[in-house]
Amino acid sequence: MADDAPKSPLFRRRHIVFGGLIAAASGAAYARMPNQTRTRMAPGTVDKMVPAKVGEWTFAQSSGVVLPPSDAMSDRLYDNLVTRVYTAPNLPTVMLLIAYSNLQDGMLQVHRPEFCYTAGGYALTPTVPITVSDGDGTSFGANQFVANNPNRTEQVLYWTRIGQSFPQSWMEQRFDVLRANLAQTVPDGLLARVSLVDGDNVTGFDTARKFVAMLDRAAPPKLKTILFGDEATRARAATA
Repeated sequence: MADDAPKSPLFRRRHIVFGGLIAAASGAAYARMPNQTRTRMAPGTVDKMVPAKVGEWTFAQSSGVVLPPSDAMSDRLYDNLVTRVYTAPNLPTVMLLIAYSNLQDGMLQVHRPEFCYTAGGYALTPTVPITVSDGDGTSFGANQFVANNPNRTEQVLYWTRIGQSFPQSWMEQRFDVLRANLAQTVPDGLLARVSLVDGDNVTGFDTARKFVAMLDRAAPPKLKTILFGDEATRARAATA
């Protein structure tokens, strides 16, 4: 049974203090941020890099992918938003979403897929942190969950990259941005999501992992860096 009793003053004070500390730290980080020196990628740049052929899968269309709700905030979040649907003989159709932002600070951060699917009317299983290997065998942190609505069930695998980090929770993501901003750097941000409809969740997620590895092998060097980080990021992930 839910606890409807009012929270104690001490409980409320702790949350107020914690929230105040986060807000103060975010403000301090924002004040310390230098002007961004990284070359900004214009809209449409990433879309041109994404290969039409990924392993056995071939690009079929751009529609049919669950998207973030369209509003003024989401329009500011993503400098590049790519959606692709890939098909292959005798294999499940794979849906790919790549959301890239040139700028990640305390005010603007990429949405995580749980928000998009819930807003789209899906019921979600708990998000499970996992480790995924790219095409070179380097592992990095990712997440997976199952999204259900009356008409379909999707297996969803995704990862976020903030600069050189792969945060697996919203709190980790916020602290990675904060840490970079306090160091007077402005990291870029990526959300990559691979999803598919499969009657078996286990084989569905196995297929998603295979697609990620194939995508890494098919991607040109610049896209590979956007998706999986530069050489320093990969070296750090390999020794973690």
